[in-house]
Amino acid sequence: MKKFFIVALAAVALLSTSCEGFLQEENFGNPTIEDMMSNEENVVLLVGQAYAEVKWVHDHWGYWGVNTLTSDEGVCPTRLPGEHWADGGYWKNLNTHNWNAFGDAFKNIWNSTISGAVLCNKLINTLDSYQESMSKELYLQYRGELEVMRSYYYYLLFDSFGRIPYLEVFEDVTEPLMESHVVWAHLVASLERNAPNLPAVTDATRATNYGRVTQGMAYSLLARLYLNAESFGCTPENVMAAARTLTASETQKKGSKLMDEVGIEIKSVNDFYTNAVRCCDMVINSGSYSIEENYFDNFKILNENSSENIFVIVEDGNAKFDLRYNGSMSNKMRMVHLSLHYCHQTAWNMIEKPWNGFACRPTFMQIFDGKDVRGAGIGYGAHELGTMSTQQFAWFLGPVCDKDGNVLKDENGDPAVITDTIASLSEATWNDGARFAKYEVDKTKKYDWAENDYVLMRYADVLWMKEEAILRGGQGASGFNTLDFQILKKRAFAYEPDPAAAYAAAYPDVLTLEKICDERGREFSWECVRRRDLIRFGQFDKVEYVTGNEAFRRWFPIPFSVIEKAKRDENGNPIWTQNEGY
Repeated sequence: MKKFFIVALAAVALLSTSCEGFLQEENFGNPTIEDMMSNEENVVLLVGQAYAEVKWVHDHWGYWGVNTLTSDEGVCPTRLPGEHWADGGYWKNLNTHNWNAFGDAFKNIWNSTISGAVLCNKLINTLDSYQESMSKELYLQYRGELEVMRSYYYYLLFDSFGRIPYLEVFEDVTEPLMESHVVWAHLVASLERNAPNLPAVTDATRATNYGRVTQGMAYSLLARLYLNAESFGCTPENVMAAARTLTASETQKKGSKLMDEVGIEIKSVNDFYTNAVRCCDMVINSGSYSIEENYFDNFKILNENSSENIFVIVEDGNAKFDLRYNGSMSNKMRMVHLSLHYCHQTAWNMIEKPWNGFACRPTFMQIFDGKDVRGAGIGYGAHELGTMSTQQFAWFLGPVCDKDGNVLKDENGDPAVITDTIASLSEATWNDGARFAKYEVDKTKKYDWAENDYVLMRYADVLWMKEEAILRGGQGASGFNTLDFQILKKRAFAYEPDPAAAYAAAYPDVLTLEKICDERGREFSWECVRRRDLIRFGQFDKVEYVTGNEAFRRWFPIPFSVIEKAKRDENGNPIWTQNEGY
C-alpha cells in the first residue's frame, strides 16, 4: 500500500515454522535462523504476522457489524420492492435485539479473534525459542507487541461474549470458560506489564510504527478496560480475588498476578476510574498524538498521516503484499459502499455500484445540531462534479444528482432523495435512512479495496474517556478547556464564521454524563465503540426499534457450533455452557 520492506518471502516463511530440519542440514554459507533472528527487520516481519486476523474487525458480518447494528447509530432495514437486505430477518434481529446463538456474525467474531490470539501465542513461542539471538530490549519490545496484540484479540472476544477461553501458551487445551471479571484481570495484567516496553510514537518513528501496537495503543486499550470495568461485571472484590489466583491453572504458565507483579490494586469503584485517568494521561502526556484540525483528515483515502489516529487497520487499495502488517491480500474496507445509494455510482462516478443497505437510525440523527459537520449534510452527493456544496458532512441526506444537478432516479423510477426517516424495518424504501459518508469515498476502487485505513483508536477517544472517568469518580485534572478540546469543538462547526461559538450554542459546555454520551455518539459514529458506550451509560436496551430488551443481551450468545465442538466431560456434555438467557 504505502510502505514496504523488500524481503525474501522464503526467509519470512522460515521464521514462522519449525527449524529442526534446517538446523540439521549442512550450512553452505546460508544464514542460520539465529543469525536471521538477530536482525531486527526479520523480527519485525515475524511479529507482523500477528495482524493477519485484524482485518475481520470491520467486516459487516463480524465485530463492526454487530456493534453498529445493535447500537443506536446503525440500522439495516429490508428495502422493498425485492426484499433487498432481507436475509431471512437476520439484520432486523440485530436491529431489534432478537438474535440467537446461530448468527453467522457471532461465529465469525469468535473464530477470527480466537485465530488471532492463537497465532500470537504461536509467534510468542517462536520468539521465545530465539530469545538469546537478540538483545533483551529488542526481545521485550517485540514480545510485548505480540502480547498486547493478543490482548486486543481477546478484548474483542471478551467485549462480545464476556465468558471466553483465555490462554497465554501455544498448547492444544480446552478449559472451562473464564468468567468476565477473571478475563478482565488477565487482560489488565498483560497490558500493564507490557505497555512500558513498547515504543512511543514520535515524528521520526510514526511511519515505522504505523498500524502496529505502540505504547499509545496499549494505554488506550487499558483505559477502555478500566472505564468499562463495571459494565463488564467487575467489582473491586471479584477482580482482586481473581488477580491473586491468575497463575493457579497449570495451562496458564505465563500468567501474571495483577496485584503482586503489576502493582495495581482496586479497593473501590473509583479506583477503576482513577486508573482510566492514569492510562489516558500516559497517552496525553506522551506528546505522540494531536487533534487534527479537519475532522475528515482522519478518514480520507490516504489517512496514514493523521496525527490523531492511534491504531488502524492498514488497507491496501492495490492488493499489495505487505508483510509488516498482516501478510494478507484481502481488504474488508467496505462500509461506505454498504451504505451509499445505488445512484451514487453515477453521481460520484464510482467504478462499482454501492449496496444501498446500512443507514443511520432516525433517532441518532436527533443528537446532532444541523450545522455540525459530524451530522448530515443536505445534497452532499455530486459536489465533486461542481453542482453541489463542497462542504463534507459525516452523513448524507437529500437529492442524489448527476453532473448537471438533475435528481437521479433509482431502479424503481423514483427520485433518489434520501430521507432521515425509515418507514419500517421490514418495508423500507430504497431512499430511507441517512447514509454514511464520513470516510472519503474511494471512487476508483471496488467495494473491498478502498484505500482508507480503518480507524480503531483515536486520540479524541482518549480525551473523552478521561473526562468521563473523572466525572465517574476518577482522580485527575480535567482537560476540557485545553487546546485539544478547543480544536475538537471548532472543527465540529468548521463551516461556521465562529466555530467555537457555534459549538457552545449547540452543545452547552456543562459536562454531564448525558452530554458525554451524546458527544461520543457524534464523534465516533461507526468506530466500534457505541454498543459498549450505551451499555456503560445504561442506554443499550432503550435503543429505537428494540423489543428484546432483556439485560442478558448485553452479552452476545456463544455460537452454538462452538459449544457443540467444545471438549466434553465424562458424561459426554460439552464443558462450555451457554451465556445466561440464551
